[in-house]
Amino acid sequence: MERGNEIKGSKFSRICVFCGSSPGKKTSYQDAAIELGKEFVSRNIDLVYGGGSIGLMGLVSQAVHSGGRHVIGVIPKTLMPREITGETVGEVKVVADMHQRKAVMAKNSDAFIALPGGYGTLEELLEVITWAQLGIHDKPAGLLNVDGYYNAFLSFIDQAVEEGFISPSARHIIVSAPTAKELVEKLEEYVPCHEGVASRLSWEMEQLGYSQPFDVSR
Repeated sequence: MERGNEIKGSKFSRICVFCGSSPGKKTSYQDAAIELGKEFVSRNIDLVYGGGSIGLMGLVSQAVHSGGRHVIGVIPKTLMPREITGETVGEVKVVADMHQRKAVMAKNSDAFIALPGGYGTLEELLEVITWAQLGIHDKPAGLLNVDGYYNAFLSFIDQAVEEGFISPSARHIIVSAPTAKELVEKLEEYVPCHEGVASRLSWEMEQLGYSQPFDVSR
């Protein structure tokens, strides 16, 4: 049994977190970001995220960095003045644009978690879920469903399954839980069971407008 602040360990070295650059209206969202960061620290997990220092981005990155774990922030050059304010913690990777940002974040992560967020959070999350469905990677993707924030989204996904647009096996890709501890534990237990249409593809960045080879499965 774990006691106090004893390090638990994890199968993941780094987890990518998608989240809002706004704090949200509920303090529970902010508390969840901090708690997720602390959960990473307790399990010796490093953070990969979108590089901002405000909103939930800033809270989760500061919590991980303050706990002594490594933080990698990936941010497009054009968003730096808008998203990075105040003191930025950890390592910052500046990339050309949003496409490269997502590719670099995926390459450097073993799993993905979405905290509450808006359009950008959903877009990033759905892209890595689609990559998993296609067999480009088999990394788990989780929703930290704080105060039921993602209930409507999950209902939409379930309706898409019922209407025949998402297969039941692909629905299994999305993992969700109300707390950071439960979510990380579920991600640890995740076993891919969907049928990828192109298993373990070597993804080329030239398909995203870049020339160098790129493999998000690693």
